[in-house]
Amino acid sequence: MKMRIEKDSMGELNVPEKALYGAQTQRAINNFPISDEPLPEAFIRSLIMIKAAAARANESLECLTPDLSKAIQNACEELLNDKHLMQHFPVDVFQTGSGTSSNMNANEVIATLASAYHDAPVNPNDHVNYGQSSNDVIPSAIHVSASLELTGHLIPALEHLKDTIIKKGEALKGFTKTGRTHLMDAMPVRLDQTFHGWAAQLQDNIDNLNYLLSKTTQLAQGGTAVGTGVNAHPEFADTFAKELSDLTKVTFTPGNNFFALIGSQDTAVALSGQLKAVAVTYMKIANDLRWMNSGPLAGLGEICLPALQPGSSIMPGKVNPVIPEATAMVAAQVIGNDAAITIGGQSGNFELNVMLPMIAKNLLNSIKLLANSGQLLADSAIATLTVNEEKLNEALHRNPILVTALNPIIGYAKAADIAKKAYKEGRPVVDVAEEETELSRDELLALLDPAKLTHGGL
Repeated sequence: MKMRIEKDSMGELNVPEKALYGAQTQRAINNFPISDEPLPEAFIRSLIMIKAAAARANESLECLTPDLSKAIQNACEELLNDKHLMQHFPVDVFQTGSGTSSNMNANEVIATLASAYHDAPVNPNDHVNYGQSSNDVIPSAIHVSASLELTGHLIPALEHLKDTIIKKGEALKGFTKTGRTHLMDAMPVRLDQTFHGWAAQLQDNIDNLNYLLSKTTQLAQGGTAVGTGVNAHPEFADTFAKELSDLTKVTFTPGNNFFALIGSQDTAVALSGQLKAVAVTYMKIANDLRWMNSGPLAGLGEICLPALQPGSSIMPGKVNPVIPEATAMVAAQVIGNDAAITIGGQSGNFELNVMLPMIAKNLLNSIKLLANSGQLLADSAIATLTVNEEKLNEALHRNPILVTALNPIIGYAKAADIAKKAYKEGRPVVDVAEEETELSRDELLALLDPAKLTHGGL
């Protein structure tokens, strides 16, 4: 590979001849050969938009000339339209905890491109990074990227999953199944009640995410190095937020306290905790589907999930619940990401948190995984499952727990004796109750009607 010599405050070093980045990025590449994982594209794109908004704000405040600002904006636009964007941002996630290497990576790449739009060289520090610090840029990029991914992907995916579940539940309203607590037979429920329970869980998650969205749109930008705003125009934070809102079509505002936003990552920790709650909901839905689909002969076999691929390399004809299984693994990963983010949030030492890149990577990974798997769960499992009515009814009418409906008439103890006898003899509870009580068969059939019991009362 042909190399060129670049220089920074620490001296000279070789950089690939065609690379858009410069010396500071190359030092980071050399220093951190750890994971071969760069920061997520959503983060990098947000970082570039921050640089564009900063250029616009600094022009408005007469801190940059219009020509210089326009050159930086053109470079940012060129990058955002580049199909190979990520080749210019190779710095490893596991780098300096402030994310300074990634901030300088962006500054250098943008400066190189901007110089082609300007009649004099554009400087990464003096121009692209004017009025900024890695210490307010990177926390802001975490919030911006999380906000954009929530509004653009995760919340719409959750809404779609919820709506799909509600629609499917309405279509299955006529089906009653054996309820289960402790994985043991319990009173009957309708399938629409089960599905609407899932939908309610998702709505709670959506509501909580929308609340946290109001926090992620508050930015550290303007606090610069330690939260005091040194080297930034006094009006920079407000002007920047307006410019970024115009660029992204999401309303961003300066944070109420820059010291809190730079020295901590409490909002990211809270958001990650809510993402974990979404993961727990996904795990609940996925496992319910897997149990209901189990069998088809030796399991519950109440529903049939779509057959998407062969389930075994040795057992012909086997089909597995692959979408719920993938969803469950996503849930496990998100829970693991949350543990790392929680530890990262504890690393706010005095005026700066120093695990920012790892927090960014895991937070955006969780959002992406939940958004993609939620869409698949809706379209490739919920919307297309079918009900095995014969299997539902086979267990339903033989369920001795139906005798619970007789408690108010014959008492708990008598009802328990009937249930035990029905279990022991393998007979329908209505037959045993007819022998053991003075109630007529017609009365018993009315009282023990599974569909009526799903409405409560007698």
